[in-house]
Amino acid sequence: MTFRHDKHHRRSICLRGYDYSRAGAYFVTICTKNRKCLFGDVVDGQMVSNPWGRIVADEWIKTADIRNEIELDEWVVMPNHFHGIVWITHGTARRAPTVGMQSRSLGTMIAGFKSTVTKHINESEKSAGRATGRDDEKGF
Repeated sequence: MTFRHDKHHRRSICLRGYDYSRAGAYFVTICTKNRKCLFGDVVDGQMVSNPWGRIVADEWIKTADIRNEIELDEWVVMPNHFHGIVWITHGTARRAPTVGMQSRSLGTMIAGFKSTVTKHINESEKSAGRATGRDDEKGF
């Protein structure tokens, strides 16, 4: 899908020219599509994850198992978004580079995480007997 400024009203907060594969700590916020509360509810000041929120948590933890060039720090799943601190440490990559993105970069890691979470949530919908179309995809 091609980014169109007249249709997609997102602006990048990335630093132009910065190498996001450099070692260091990065704070990440990822919002759900249309900022829908898909991952649970806040009850008495505490986040209570639903099955989709648990998918987000499980896949975040797996990210560090898949990519040994990163370490996870503090993170939290909220009803319509996710916050996490990830350290790029330049370990040896276990996976092949993603086409179109710099291997072992923050963007590559986040793209894989979002894709996997969305895929698993959509699979859980289908297995629960609720078909999802492209326009009704859940996740990030």
